[in-house]
Amino acid sequence: MNFKPTLIAMALGLAMSGAAQAAVSQQEAAQLGGALTLVGAEKGANADGSIPAYDGGLTTAPAAFKAGDSMRPDPFAGEKPVMVIDGKNVDQYKNQLSATTLELAKRYPSFRVDVYPTHRSAVLPDAVLANSKKNAVATQSLEGGTAIDNALPGVPFPIPKTGAEAMWNFLLRYQGVNIKAKYDSWNVDSSGSANLATTGQAFINYPIYENLDQPVKGTEVYYQMKLYYSGPARRAGEAMMLKDAANPLQQPRRAWQYLPGQRRVKLAPNLAYDTPNPGMAGAGTYDDVFVFNGALDRYDWKLVGKQEMIVPYNTYRLTYANDIKPVVTPNHLAPDFVRWEKHRVWVVEGTLKSNARHIYAKRRFYLDEDSWVALASDEYDARGQLYRGSFAFLSQSYDKHIPDATPFMIYDLTAGSYNINGVVGPYGGINYIEPLAATQWSPEALAGSGIR
Repeated sequence: MNFKPTLIAMALGLAMSGAAQAAVSQQEAAQLGGALTLVGAEKGANADGSIPAYDGGLTTAPAAFKAGDSMRPDPFAGEKPVMVIDGKNVDQYKNQLSATTLELAKRYPSFRVDVYPTHRSAVLPDAVLANSKKNAVATQSLEGGTAIDNALPGVPFPIPKTGAEAMWNFLLRYQGVNIKAKYDSWNVDSSGSANLATTGQAFINYPIYENLDQPVKGTEVYYQMKLYYSGPARRAGEAMMLKDAANPLQQPRRAWQYLPGQRRVKLAPNLAYDTPNPGMAGAGTYDDVFVFNGALDRYDWKLVGKQEMIVPYNTYRLTYANDIKPVVTPNHLAPDFVRWEKHRVWVVEGTLKSNARHIYAKRRFYLDEDSWVALASDEYDARGQLYRGSFAFLSQSYDKHIPDATPFMIYDLTAGSYNINGVVGPYGGINYIEPLAATQWSPEALAGSGIR
């Protein structure tokens, strides 16, 4: 693929393990708020205008939106595709598509990419933007990029120099502070049969955003999630909790699990990396959640560059679909429900370290320049063959200044199956809630879910 030059001269070498890597200079950081937005995106349009200049994002709700509602109508519902990509013309656009998108178009005649006008809709709160600019000269990466230090709540590296820094921008992305959503996870097998993998209630908390003046350091938790499963019947009553820290070498992921048959909460350190995720009925790994989730330590990360890509974006029709059945068609999601747009993305490549183990030998991620959400990924096996590919479905919560990407999916290109997770539309959408009591984030709190 050809990667366009960026405004930033990128140093791709990592610091020695354990040593702190310096932040950018004040002179370089001065680009933020000028040629670059405060999160490091190029403010201007692309050469042909197909990607517009950033104008502040989507802050006005459509007339159909009811204040306080967790279901958000599509503000672009009346638009029509500007072009359609399928197996017949896909080679013309191969440099603008992920390897997974390209493979799906070539493999399935029914697969289609409907490309709509681009809207740079992402918006973050002003305080988060201000912190992101401060972080440019203050945040440090440690342990060869595996850990961070002194990052205020916001984008830690708005002018990234390494692949690991770009991945930290994704891991610490602003998605609100406290999120609650009931959701389904569906598997579609190679025969085209759709089966419910799980129904769950998710609580997600980003503690770092509870105090916008407090930098995150060391063993402090930046992300925690707990899930209560209510379906299918074989999983009803199960629960789990995860906590991730800013330095996973000092404080690895802590995880707990409650199984009704055992009637106790137990530590579950294997709920990480490439352990098959039962919430996806084994269709993906724990670190496939939200396209990527967890620690960076098993890979060497390379910042490949910035590229114009056609990716899922402003996917309100899919995110808030109140009936999933017409969406989960054989081989791939129904094209009518997936909106694609052209956006600039950061391309980051992870190569498995020689002394590490994982089912993916190489991974490539596509990070949205405006929100730092991972919009897509390609995963390769030890033979170098394309194995799986993921997508996240981004829609701006225009009433909250929050870019949301709760629904995500993964295609298994070897098995000919796929999973879509975070299906919230049938249950009323995405809720931003008041903080849970601290006791609700204790392992003991999971036991209260153990009722069938």
